[in-house]
Amino acid sequence: MHTHNSHWSSSSALPPGGAVGTAVGNGRGEGARTAPLRVDAQRNLEHVLRAAREVFGELGYGAPMEDVARRARVGVGTVYRRFPSKDVLVRRIAEEETSRLTDQARAALGQEDEPWSALSRFLRTSVSSGAGRLLPPQVLRVGASEDGTDGVPADEARVPQQRTQPGGGELRIVAGDGTKAAVGDAGAAALLEVVGRLVERAREAGELRTDVSVSDVLLVIATAAPSLPDPAQQAAASARLLDILLEGLRSRHSS
Repeated sequence: MHTHNSHWSSSSALPPGGAVGTAVGNGRGEGARTAPLRVDAQRNLEHVLRAAREVFGELGYGAPMEDVARRARVGVGTVYRRFPSKDVLVRRIAEEETSRLTDQARAALGQEDEPWSALSRFLRTSVSSGAGRLLPPQVLRVGASEDGTDGVPADEARVPQQRTQPGGGELRIVAGDGTKAAVGDAGAAALLEVVGRLVERAREAGELRTDVSVSDVLLVIATAAPSLPDPAQQAAASARLLDILLEGLRSRHSS
């Protein structure tokens, strides 16, 4: 990991096709002088994304851009140069976390033969990674209504297929401050489909309560223990809370 002060880094720190390629391509040394700026720009982007995940994870998507800039230790102008509006930044974070959870669910499906083990592994992995706190709110509401979704009976809505909201091909995040950002429907649908498979397998095996929906599982992921100053206590509280929630999901007939 390069430090903030190491402006002149080795070529391995440069992105593919970066400043070195520019210097060679124009036959002059101008590209070499831009290398530190390119490295710093990439580093700033990584800091902003990390800070955004932390701030939005702690305060929700209504947190102001100034909080993100402060956490990233950059000026707010630097944030806006990379993300011209808060909507763009919110969408980037939400899509990354949705994709991350989808990968975790697929890994659990592929590596655990026992249905309950697969579901609980996915929940433990996703909770420990903190990705659930950054899920788009609309994903948590899909299939959650008692009357079903989009006219589908409630029992079918428990495992949503790749349905879209009426009149649109994207989900909308609405933060507490009125910020709106679109989240690609394909990414959300992929997450719902793979979690739906985990839920259906556990239900068919008699391990999961019959009234538990995909939305219930995602709600567990999005539920965080209170923030505690001691990391060990925080980890213990999170693990204990997840144990209680998992027990609440299990069928009374399962051991």
